[in-house]
Amino acid sequence: MAHNPVKPEKVAATAATLLERKLVVPTFFARKGIDEFKGAEGDAVSVVVPGVLPYRRYGWRNDRSQPIQFDEYSERKVTVTFGDDVYSAVKLTDEQKDFDFGGGFGRLIGAQTDSIRRGLEHESVDALRGAPYEVFIDAGEDADIRKVARAARQALNRLNVPDGQRVLLLGTDWEEKALADDALSIASAVGETRARAALERAIIGELYGLTIAVSQEIASDSAYAFVRSAFIFLSGTPSVPQSVPFGGSGSSGGELNVGLRWLMDYDTERFQDRSVFNMYPGFQYVEDPIVAVAAETPHNGTVSKENHFVRAVEIKTSGSGNTVSTTTDNEELSEFTGIPLAGS
Repeated sequence: MAHNPVKPEKVAATAATLLERKLVVPTFFARKGIDEFKGAEGDAVSVVVPGVLPYRRYGWRNDRSQPIQFDEYSERKVTVTFGDDVYSAVKLTDEQKDFDFGGGFGRLIGAQTDSIRRGLEHESVDALRGAPYEVFIDAGEDADIRKVARAARQALNRLNVPDGQRVLLLGTDWEEKALADDALSIASAVGETRARAALERAIIGELYGLTIAVSQEIASDSAYAFVRSAFIFLSGTPSVPQSVPFGGSGSSGGELNVGLRWLMDYDTERFQDRSVFNMYPGFQYVEDPIVAVAAETPHNGTVSKENHFVRAVEIKTSGSGNTVSTTTDNEELSEFTGIPLAGS
């Protein structure tokens, strides 16, 4: 009988592919790989964010007594810190391997991959909930999803967020309202013919330029509207130590291209195999200076002195009725965008 050795790199790549297909929230973040930052000092890496410049006007047929104004261009760096080494470690005795699991670790790879998936989902949701939101949409408990989506689109437009890759991520209470919408239900049915990855199951449809998706990890009455670049998902694959006789690393090769390391050895003192999958994740939100767009303000076209978290909006269920209102808790942001200041 032919002998087909198991290649650890192939197992790691298969597990990474399974992992990517199970992820939801991290797939909506901008992904950066650790390879481009190798050699960086410390446990953090810096991601460059393009600078923002104001526009200026020079009077038509003026007397040229005043020169034009020059601005300094500078790019900013967003620091992303590796906070954890996410892993799944399992021991498998000889008896389990020979009698319970049909000869090996094959049936455990899915379980170990799902364990890491839960860790990444949990950390990405923590990043989503913990971001310093400055713009809020308060929606009554009877507000419909279309009214909320329109308010989210208007808020992102006022914040000058790019049109592409906008997401409206819903908790399960909001999902019920979205599924009751006929147009969104049709979009969901079309998706049934596609590959059944977790992300594709989570996407309900599209509305007003927003990809509508649901996450069971966020609070049921919460929702967030954001552009993909609002959050950075940094992932790295640990190297395989030379002292481990059987180990390898591999990546999914998909859009996220997440990587995993797999190490396996045998404990001769206890007659058991040991299987470990792990990876390095990091999450961070992105802040920006903003350009004034409110025509009624004297600052139109100028750049704010402070950085603001403007690539995302938090949606809260507040009170009863079908009312939807958008406010900000930052005075400068209100002045520059025209979004009403809370309490005013």
